[in-house]
Amino acid sequence: MSQGVRFSMAVAVLAAVLGSVLTALLIWVKDAAAQGATIYSLPPDVWRWAMASAAAATGISTAAAAHAVARLGSAAIGALAEKPDLFGRLLIFVGLAEGIAVYGLIVSVLILNRLA
Repeated sequence: MSQGVRFSMAVAVLAAVLGSVLTALLIWVKDAAAQGATIYSLPPDVWRWAMASAAAATGISTAAAAHAVARLGSAAIGALAEKPDLFGRLLIFVGLAEGIAVYGLIVSVLILNRLA
C-alpha cells in the first residue's frame, strides 16, 4: 500500500474511534430527564438511543464520504493527468461523493428534531 492510502485509512480509523468514544459518552451521560427535570416528555432511554443513532448516522456517513472521496479523488487526479478537459465532469463526481456526508448530517438533524 502506498503512504497516502495508509494515511487515509489511519484517519478513517481515528475518526471511527473518536465517533465511538463520543457515542459512548452520550449514552452514559446523566441526562436532565433522569435528574428530575420536567422539560422532557420522553424517557431517558429514548434520548440515549436518539443521540446514539444521530451520532452513528453522522459518523458512518462521514467515514463513507471520506473513503469515497479518497478513492475517487486519486482516480480523478490520474484521469486529469491524461485529459485535463475532464475537470468539470470529475468535479461533479467528487461533489456527489461528498454529498454522502451531507445526507448523513441531514438524517441526524431529522432524528434530533423528532425529540423536541
